[in-house]
Amino acid sequence: MFKSKSKSKSKSKYKLVNQLHFFIFAFISFIFFSSSVSMAKGSIEAGKQKSGPCVACHQIDGNSTTPAWPKIAGQHEAYLIKQIQEIRKGDLGKRPNPVMYAFVEKLSYQDIEDLAAYYSSQKQTPGEAQKSLVEQGRKIFQGGLLSKGVPACAGCHSPNGAGNKLAKFPIVGGQQAEYLEAQLKAFASGKRSNDPNEMMRNISAKMSEEEIKAVSSYMSGLH
Repeated sequence: MFKSKSKSKSKSKYKLVNQLHFFIFAFISFIFFSSSVSMAKGSIEAGKQKSGPCVACHQIDGNSTTPAWPKIAGQHEAYLIKQIQEIRKGDLGKRPNPVMYAFVEKLSYQDIEDLAAYYSSQKQTPGEAQKSLVEQGRKIFQGGLLSKGVPACAGCHSPNGAGNKLAKFPIVGGQQAEYLEAQLKAFASGKRSNDPNEMMRNISAKMSEEEIKAVSSYMSGLH
């Protein structure tokens, strides 16, 4: 198809903006998070022994088969620790979750480290994207939404959805699409607010429900 010079310039500008977003987020990740990442000292074996209450929702190996509940198998250890700690704060925290709170409120820090060590050592099962949503989701994940000021998701979560261990950006590839969609909507509404510098809140609030659904589905199919 013929492309005019104006369209080529617009495309180049779009690509440049997304590259700039990538480097900005990478820089923020390094500056704000590298000094705060602690080395987890959890025991995989101890975590396995303590995982009994988690099995009902997350299965033995952390690969939940219920779309609304996340797969935690293979997730970054430090990220799991951070999320459990914040859920444990209940309504006073930035990630209230009544169901999870009942299970984690009495966990010790060592318990949390052990569980995180165990589940992060497991292998995540692959997900699958809806074919009808792949193209729209791919464009958002890889290129963002320039007109709305939404950066490419790949900038923080990597092109294959593997996240950023150092910055505690989670693995989103292979994750349950319904769960991802729910989390983006929770960020958009402010119900969930444990994102650093309000990054996820600012991004998701600019997206339509259709765009959130498409990119969530696309991420589920990444591996």
